Amino acid sequence: MHQSSIEKMNAFRDKYLSAKINDPLRILDLGSQDVNGCYRSLFSELVWDYVGIDMAAGNNVDIVLNTPYVWREVASESADVVISGQAFEHIQYFWITMLEVARVLKPGGICCIIAPSSGPEHRYPMDCWRFYPDGMVSLAHFAQMEVIEAVTQWQDLGYDDSDCWHDSMLVCRKPDKGIWWNKKSSLKRWLQHWTTTIGMR
Repeated sequence: MHQSSIEKMNAFRDKYLSAKINDPLRILDLGSQDVNGCYRSLFSELVWDYVGIDMAAGNNVDIVLNTPYVWREVASESADVVISGQAFEHIQYFWITMLEVARVLKPGGICCIIAPSSGPEHRYPMDCWRFYPDGMVSLAHFAQMEVIEAVTQWQDLGYDDSDCWHDSMLVCRKPDKGIWWNKKSSLKRWLQHWTTTIGMR
């Protein structure tokens, strides 16, 4: 976890969650294992429930997923916030994972994803993708999420450990447009998910 990623996630917290420090938020961190740092300290308010989830047991991991595509370990509409940093580039079929992000978010819940737009190969255990703003927007739209912002750090900012990654950041929200619209949207996501994970079950 490099310094610029931590600062970007801290900026997300300050901008979108600072007014909710007294709200009992459940915050899921996808790809949470502490590898040279993690986000836990950014979400340590007393009434917040930070839950680290990853594919392997380790430091800062509370829930171990069996697969990144079918999260049987996490209930639908159980999270107020989902965050993820430096994980999506390692997920082969990240668009399926995004459907699970949307599923576990409550209506009106917010998501922040940080992933590199450049940088050298870093297999953990594989390194599949890089992301630009248009790709982040497309990812949100695929899962029927509302885009709040999608940006890339195009310029060097003087980070010795992280300027090479030029991270992109997506902030999006699961819409809450009433019970019938929400059910229709959930059904559409379920169909998308079912058709893309038939061979993974």
